[in-house]
Amino acid sequence: MAAAWIVVLVPLVLGLAVAGPVPTSKPTTTGKGCDIGRFKSLSPQELASFKKARDALEESLKLKNWSCSSPVFPRNWDLRLLQVRERPVALEAELALSLKVLEAAADTDSALGVVLDQPLHTLHHILSQLRACIQAQPTAGPSPRGRLQHWLHRLQEAPKKESPGCLEASVTFNLFRLLIRDLICVANGDLCLRTSTHPEST
Repeated sequence: MAAAWIVVLVPLVLGLAVAGPVPTSKPTTTGKGCDIGRFKSLSPQELASFKKARDALEESLKLKNWSCSSPVFPRNWDLRLLQVRERPVALEAELALSLKVLEAAADTDSALGVVLDQPLHTLHHILSQLRACIQAQPTAGPSPRGRLQHWLHRLQEAPKKESPGCLEASVTFNLFRLLIRDLICVANGDLCLRTSTHPEST
């Protein structure tokens, strides 16, 4: 199971990593304390720390027996499928679950804890900036519905339904999609063009 996930996701990560330069735009919102636009790209040092953490997590997973009853992140997870105003909410849920799972892994394995220290600090900083942007948005917006509601429910229920090993594997293999595609999409706001709508799927 783990090998299959790696085979599928490594080409995705490599393809995203060699993508062209990200166009510049204004931050997603301009509210006080909101500076999500600075995350259009992470520094080489930050990316290197995340790669080291991912490699350590993958080595740790090789020693564990894990499986998932269903994918934690929906197969059609792509923030470009959402409205621009919905994307920060989806990213917040993705970040919050990732932090919860990675912090648990760091607490149970001291060696992993050392490697994860800097990435966890960076993810916390990104999440705090993202929440400042969400709070700066008008509060009278509609409640989550449709695809966004389905995705949020999926991530909320995952810790109740899946094993710690499944959650750790899911977050590990999703880590660079979060950093290279989802975070950059939110940081670019309107310049992250919406894709055509596809039927709902799990």
